[in-house]
Amino acid sequence: MKRFLALCLALMLMAVPALAEENDESNPAREDLINRIIETGHKLYTAANGKLQRAHYASDIYVCKNFTVHVFRENCDDFCMAEYPDTALIIPNNLPAEECKPYSYGYCWEDVKPEEGNPFYIAAQFVYDTSLSKKENMEKALEFMRQVKRGDYFQMSAKYYYGTGAHSAIMISDYDPDSNTVHWMDSNMAGEKRGGIRYGKVQFDAKKSIDWWADAFCKKTRGATLYRLREDIIYREEN
Repeated sequence: MKRFLALCLALMLMAVPALAEENDESNPAREDLINRIIETGHKLYTAANGKLQRAHYASDIYVCKNFTVHVFRENCDDFCMAEYPDTALIIPNNLPAEECKPYSYGYCWEDVKPEEGNPFYIAAQFVYDTSLSKKENMEKALEFMRQVKRGDYFQMSAKYYYGTGAHSAIMISDYDPDSNTVHWMDSNMAGEKRGGIRYGKVQFDAKKSIDWWADAFCKKTRGATLYRLREDIIYREEN
């Protein structure tokens, strides 16, 4: 009897890791959408071949937010949310400047409901708190950046080396605690004007410390938001 009970206990213990591993499996459809988005960004980066791309007019895909929207729209039609399978996926616009007050434009998107097609949710957000010290705000900003996951859409209002205003990027890997860095892709963070027309640089696998990022948006009236795809992303059934 003792041997029988010991065997049963051993079998139960062996089953626990298997169950945990099964529960930790990622959603293949969601991962596929993220992979496609990142691959599209990489193709645009490769096609640019290091040359600046026009990022001046509202229709230019190399404007920072336009770039992140473009790579999403190029890939979202094959997917939907399990909770709203008949709803086409969309990506929200930035919240208008008047509605951002008392904060500066660019730190967040419009609040579009999932039933209206928005497959993203706020995974983390930072806005500068004037009731706290600069050091305390920086600690919160750094903790915010530690939440970065692969596939996150990053939106910020910043004042830093490359300029002042809104910027959008897509994180292509999880925050790396060993190097204290994040990797991302974007367009028009850096660039120049030629004959009054703005041209921007396309970046892929750009890498900076989270301190660098936090210093950009950890300023009065400014902030940043991480948007993450919902877990219930599934393949859209063909009609």
